[in-house]
Order: sequence, then structure tokens, then C-alpha cells
Amino acid sequence: MAQATAQSWRITTVNGLLLALYFVPAWTIAAFKIVVFPIRGIYERANIGPTLFVNDTFQLSTLGTVRFAWLLVLAKFVVVAYFLLFAVLTLRPGGGRRAAGDEALALALLFGGIVSVASMLAASSVGEVAALRLHATESLMLLGGFALLAIDSQSYGVRRRDEAPAGATVAA
Repeated sequence: MAQATAQSWRITTVNGLLLALYFVPAWTIAAFKIVVFPIRGIYERANIGPTLFVNDTFQLSTLGTVRFAWLLVLAKFVVVAYFLLFAVLTLRPGGGRRAAGDEALALALLFGGIVSVASMLAASSVGEVAALRLHATESLMLLGGFALLAIDSQSYGVRRRDEAPAGATVAA
């Protein structure tokens, strides 16, 4: 039973679970810092790049900056929700389809990649080096996971050579 379960896991599933293991707590903590203390939370390393960029570009008031911070929180919570949905669909007992959470993973990687790349570009333009490194690392993790999902989903459902029917010939 354990061997059959281990063989049915694809590299995309393992990678998605590892990404969820990082992004769910990291982005939830960063988002809750804004929820609890909006002005202090936007000046944390995970949030300062996009906040300073939008604040400097549009010269927002304090209320406008807090409203933008709430939009950033909403975007991060959407990504966290999709990662949690992927983890629940993947780890639920009884299984179901082998790739049941791939759609949720794809949406988490897509939205997370957009937020992270935009944050990286914003941090780059305002000169926040520590935030730039953080968002560049997150962007590479998400884009790598998205590329892995695209490549691995092409082979999903293809029979291996040892699973081919006995009467079928393999064209070389």
C-alpha cells in the first residue's frame, strides 16, 4: 500500500507540496502583519517593495497606502487559499484522481508568480535590495514550479514501457 502510494506521486505533486509548505506560512504571516498593523506591516521586507513603488509613483495618502496594502493582502490570501486547496486535494484520504489538485496548483503558481514578479520589479525600481532578493527567490521558485507543472502534465496518462499491453509493439 505504501509503495503504491509512493509510486503514484509525481514530481509536480511533491514540488507543489514543498512550495505550499513555504508559501502558506510565509505569505500568511506577511499578510497578517498588514491586517493587524497596516502601517507597520507594509514596511516589512515582504511588503515594502510594492508599497514604496505605488506610494512613490502615485503619491498616495496614508489611507490610499493602506488600501493598496489591503489589495496586496487579498492577493496573497488568494494564492495561499489555492495552495491550501491543492494540499487538501492531494493529501485527502481515499485519493481520487492522481492529479486532482493540479488546477489549484496551476492557479496558485500563476497568481503567486504574478504577485512575486511584480513585487520584484517594484523592489528593483525603488532600490530595496533585501526585498529584491526575497522576491527574486520566490519568483524563481514559482516559475520553476510552473515550468515543471507544464512539462510533467504533458506526460500524465502516458503508459510506461513496462505497462504496455503484451500484444502491442513499440515503434522505435
